[in-house]
Amino acid sequence: MKHKSKMKVVDIGHTTNNLFRAMTTLETAVSEASFSGTIRAIKIITGHGSGQLRDAVREWCNEQEGRFKAVIPGEDYDMFHSDAVDMREECNQPYDVDYGRKNRAITYIWLW
Repeated sequence: MKHKSKMKVVDIGHTTNNLFRAMTTLETAVSEASFSGTIRAIKIITGHGSGQLRDAVREWCNEQEGRFKAVIPGEDYDMFHSDAVDMREECNQPYDVDYGRKNRAITYIWLW
């Protein structure tokens, strides 16, 4: 039996959207996932670029204090990060290609 992943992937880094539009897309995706009851985490792809979008996403996440169970930068997403290990297990996500790759172009949000 195949287990359905409880992780949603949101790519806001590979579009023609400006920063405001990308952040609006992120907020919408987080709100929809939070209310869905089936999504437990969101993998946000910001792309490598200048880092402006990545920084904006992480700053926004920090401003949402208490809204998320954890926020995990892609560069910390490995077997040595207890939240990463626990989130992967809860989300039935054993084969994430970015696990252990120190990918700065990704941020994970673990929802309550």
